[in-house]
Amino acid sequence: MPLLPKTPPISRRTLLRGLGGSAALGALAGCGVPAAYVAPGDRAATDRSATEPRLTWANWPLYIDTDDERPSRRPTLAAFEKRSGISVEYIEEINDNDEFFGKISPSLMNHQPTDRDLIVISDWMCGRFVWLGWVQEMDRSRQPNVTAHLDPLLRSPAFDPGRRFTVPWQSGITGIAYNRRRLGRELRHVSDLWADDLKGRVTLLSGLDEAFALLMLGNGVDVTDWTADDFHRICDQVERQVARGQIRRFTGNDYIKDLSGGDVLACQAYSGDVIQLQADDPDIEFVVPEEGAELWAESLMIPNLAGHKANAERLIDHYYRPEVAAELAAWVNYVCPVPAARDVLASSGDEETAALAEDPLIFPDDAMRRRLAIARDIPAAERTEFAKRWNGIVGV
Repeated sequence: MPLLPKTPPISRRTLLRGLGGSAALGALAGCGVPAAYVAPGDRAATDRSATEPRLTWANWPLYIDTDDERPSRRPTLAAFEKRSGISVEYIEEINDNDEFFGKISPSLMNHQPTDRDLIVISDWMCGRFVWLGWVQEMDRSRQPNVTAHLDPLLRSPAFDPGRRFTVPWQSGITGIAYNRRRLGRELRHVSDLWADDLKGRVTLLSGLDEAFALLMLGNGVDVTDWTADDFHRICDQVERQVARGQIRRFTGNDYIKDLSGGDVLACQAYSGDVIQLQADDPDIEFVVPEEGAELWAESLMIPNLAGHKANAERLIDHYYRPEVAAELAAWVNYVCPVPAARDVLASSGDEETAALAEDPLIFPDDAMRRRLAIARDIPAAERTEFAKRWNGIVGV
């Protein structure tokens, strides 16, 4: 059967997102509360996978394939259950990184199970969990597909060298979206956002973790090794642009409405959102600036004291089978962390599905890949200071 692409009417990233500096996170990770850290020897529970063929998985809404006729059925997940004999309780409960952190952190810091075997959160927040020792190292002997097929660009982020504790679920790019017909020209650089003909018609993302890397890249900074001076330099620049009226406002995912309605001509944007916008308006363009753009991921983790660790590891590996990754990519339309899925889509007998293999926002081409970088996350010791300054500019 051909893989039928299906883009949900509302992007998963159009839901509320955290600003990367909540009080709960600052109190724990920012201030380094020693009691919150869990040593490696205290992270594992007795694994009941062999006797209990089940697991519980917490994910974001609209972040998995569903059946057109039976929306409660998830074909790729159903295939895993049939192949493995493992039943999966799939919970769409994550709407915001900070909110979810607050929901499960009391259990984790008090050495209690979360009643979840698998969770998916943004990599910048994954870094907090890894730093606090709240997730378990995975057994790669149970994950041959992850070993073989994980995109090299995503294999070793600064917060988790070698991806010992995390595996990307989906990936994406934070770049620039603009309306080429309305603007009448191309945008190629981050600095193009400050052009006079865009005054008052530019938006930036309000979230600290979502916004800073692209702006640093515009300054020629190596975002894998940036400094506090680099951060304050972009804050100075953004403050000047606010003062001169260049920036219309700071947004969450509501930039989609501004861009599609014409109130904004250019903005910071996520690649997955733009694919959906282009379906309705082909004049919308997404650009990875010549200076580069941020490649990010939202990743799977196994929290401490999970009772079905081996089952969770098998499920993760299922999604790294190229044919499964291809089916998922055809639905969610983010950057696929399994490059081998491209050939699966390309060989589809369905023309629309095969075309997805050529979309650089799902499978970035070599030229684009050379301009992508995973930013070093914000150090815990500096997060409170950085969030205070950024949120002061944004008006939070």
